[in-house]
Amino acid sequence: MGKGYSARIAANPYIVGSFACIGGGLFGLDISSMSGVLNNDAYKKTFGYPDSNAQGAIVAAMPAGSFAGALLVTKLGDLIGRKKTIILSGLIWVIGSIIQCASVDRGMLVTGRVISGISVGIASAIVPLYQSEIAEPRIRGRIVSLQQWSITWGILLQYFVQFGCSYIDGVASFRIPWGLQMIPAIILSVGMLAFPESPRWLVDNNREAEALEILADLHGGGNQDNELVQLEFEEIRGQVYFERTEGAKSYLDLLKPGILRRVGLGTSLQMWSQLTGMNIMMYYIIYVFQGAGLTGRRGNLIADSVQYVLNVAFTVPAIIYIDRWGRRPMLLVGLTLMGFWLMLVGGLQGRYGHWGLVGTDRVWLIDGHGGVTKFIIVCSYLFVCSFAITMGPVSWTYPAEIFPMRVRAKAVSVSTATNWIFNFALAWAVPPGLSTIAYKTYFIFGTFNFAALIHVFFMFPETAGRTLEEVEDVFAEGHVFSAWKVGRGVGRKTLQQVVADKKQFGDDADVKIDDKASE
Repeated sequence: MGKGYSARIAANPYIVGSFACIGGGLFGLDISSMSGVLNNDAYKKTFGYPDSNAQGAIVAAMPAGSFAGALLVTKLGDLIGRKKTIILSGLIWVIGSIIQCASVDRGMLVTGRVISGISVGIASAIVPLYQSEIAEPRIRGRIVSLQQWSITWGILLQYFVQFGCSYIDGVASFRIPWGLQMIPAIILSVGMLAFPESPRWLVDNNREAEALEILADLHGGGNQDNELVQLEFEEIRGQVYFERTEGAKSYLDLLKPGILRRVGLGTSLQMWSQLTGMNIMMYYIIYVFQGAGLTGRRGNLIADSVQYVLNVAFTVPAIIYIDRWGRRPMLLVGLTLMGFWLMLVGGLQGRYGHWGLVGTDRVWLIDGHGGVTKFIIVCSYLFVCSFAITMGPVSWTYPAEIFPMRVRAKAVSVSTATNWIFNFALAWAVPPGLSTIAYKTYFIFGTFNFAALIHVFFMFPETAGRTLEEVEDVFAEGHVFSAWKVGRGVGRKTLQQVVADKKQFGDDADVKIDDKASE
């Protein structure tokens, strides 16, 4: 640990790339910490029996904080580095969890959820960024997609804790799960001390010797002369020099030609990931199954848990094959399937449903049609599986790999902030939506999926299999509205090609980079 990290840990690409994903798991913990209490009587009594609008506001408090947290990364990621920012996110989560666990009214609960949300926003922006900058090109998609898998594990584990605690009488039924969720954050913050900093961040901050040493430990077994290590190091240095000649870092860089296009792709993909309707199936699955005709607390909890298990299981094929399948095919197939399942659910709800009462709540529900109820539940499961194996992992991977170094932290955080602002809006809007326009809600989200399908087909080029520096060549091809014309081989280079390209900057490139350090 004299290096400030463990070389043995750095040598394993899956350990070094996956541990930070605990930060993504925090988001998952929050999702099921809310969905698991929606029919908990002790929770309802403690917080004044919130109606659909109030419950939406409570749930939305977390993504509101996450929006702010994601924007903080634009400064933190460049100022203190990727590693320290991840550590900070874990510490903030602990504070938020303590406040939530001790909450005695809605105001205190919302405050705790906003603070936890800041942590999730920071982690959701910085973790994919860190992973993309530390992983080998051949497995980068697989490593970054672990972020989505960790979210699904967080949802699943917290939900089973909620399930078990639901049999406890009184406020302990929700306070215990809310308290236990701080444990992963503590593990994250302490464990990250043994992990290396991003080599790209180090080069950008004139610490090239450290960057080369880390690259050697990451991808060369400690050998700094390894061809892959030298390839990455030369590409990173060349890219940093080129970007420094382009001008100083600022938010205005996000509006420059070439960059603005990518900002549009990153932010819109995160927007579409929310507008697919997945949050309906995660935050409010109890309401969905209740409307389908599945009543009874225990039966609903079991049906919900099946969905969360499927979410975890079907993310695995995406992790394994994302770099082989490519980003575009996964998005196109996933959006088509998700749109179809939602339209089918909406049609069945509209045909067989009616307004009725569940307890004291007025809901659109189906009763007396057991076969339809079961089929809607199956369609909901298929929707979740379709998201898990396609859009879920790609929505985190793609924005983390399309931006140049000089704007990467800012651009990824803006993209992630877009995710959270739409998460916030939907978390608040869906409960009132289900209680007013009912089954038509599914048609709205189904339409969003098909709109996203058109957008992806025309404007999202393939980026799988390239280094972050080679992705620059992908976008240099143009094809703004004909993305399918960008081939899978565009941008890939050998070490000899990288060295030759570097010479185009002039033999004094190294000196100019070093001179920048002394300014």
